[in-house]
Amino acid sequence: MPRPEVLERIKSAEEEADEIVALADNDRDERIAEARERAEEIRTEAEQEAQELKERRLEEAREEIDAECERVLEDGEQEREELAERARTRVDEVTDHVVELFQEDVHAQT
Repeated sequence: MPRPEVLERIKSAEEEADEIVALADNDRDERIAEARERAEEIRTEAEQEAQELKERRLEEAREEIDAECERVLEDGEQEREELAERARTRVDEVTDHVVELFQEDVHAQT
């Protein structure tokens, strides 16, 4: 093969290799850009899901707290009613005791 022909083939092969490298670089850049875009979408979706989960958990916690408050209030009301009832049932007993003490005091003074 004559020398100019060999040089021409080498030059052609180098140009073809340069084109392949340029195409590969462009393809790589496009894939990186797409990957970054997709990563941003995933991050945004994850943040949104995390926010929704946070709000759901906060609402559940509020509901639990409200239920606990209601239970405590009901227990307190029931206990108050029981104490009031016991106090009412002891009024006569306490009255009798006070009258007795008064009478003893009066008798002790006479």
